[in-house]
Amino acid sequence: MNDNVSRVQTRRISNLNVANALTVTRIVLVPVFIYLALRPSYLERLLAFVVFAIAAITDKFDGHLARSWGLITDFGRIVDPIADKALTLSAFALLSWQAVLPWWVTIVIAVRELGITWLRAAFLRRGVVVAAAYVGKVKTLLQILALGTLLIPWDYLPVLDPAYTWLAEALVSLGLALTGAALAVTVYSGITYIVDGMRISKELDAQADDEDQAHSNGEGACDEDDCPSEQDTDGPSQQRVARGAASQD
Repeated sequence: MNDNVSRVQTRRISNLNVANALTVTRIVLVPVFIYLALRPSYLERLLAFVVFAIAAITDKFDGHLARSWGLITDFGRIVDPIADKALTLSAFALLSWQAVLPWWVTIVIAVRELGITWLRAAFLRRGVVVAAAYVGKVKTLLQILALGTLLIPWDYLPVLDPAYTWLAEALVSLGLALTGAALAVTVYSGITYIVDGMRISKELDAQADDEDQAHSNGEGACDEDDCPSEQDTDGPSQQRVARGAASQD
């Protein structure tokens, strides 16, 4: 089985754990970030960047803790991508609102992010968890770097000293270049995910057809006393697992 595709675990883990707490914290920080980013003062906009950075860091730690401490839950699987998209898409929308980025950039990224999140949820309902691959991690890193660079109020530098005007313009240009790179990787990873998703769906359908055919032919028949119980198997929700597909989020 490919490392990027795994079965949904049946072991019950409490939703009240540190990994989920960090995820919820990230959601709570989103409206705080939006409020500060819309304020006119340089200090409040700088604080908005700080809040954004803290929220982005929690995204790194909650996933690491969930995997290393065995705290992966259905709640985390569902809420974590929602928190991620709420943070990044609100930042992109704010930058478009402030005319830093064109709206089409935000729309393209939003369509990709929300569409892939929907696909991941669809796979989860079928008992398949598709983990993030390398290109998806690169996409996330580029998005965070681009947003972080553009959220810093560089326009305050010329206020401090007009000689810093060139530096402010250079840093904004850097942020725009990072955004271009993030956009390209975002679109590429989205296309790759769709292709891999179609492969997974075909494998799941083929596996289901094989199981139905075997059942109709009586290949899986057994005496009542000889049949394994559900506790002895992976359970009905884990019977179908796709293989050979990588994904990005």
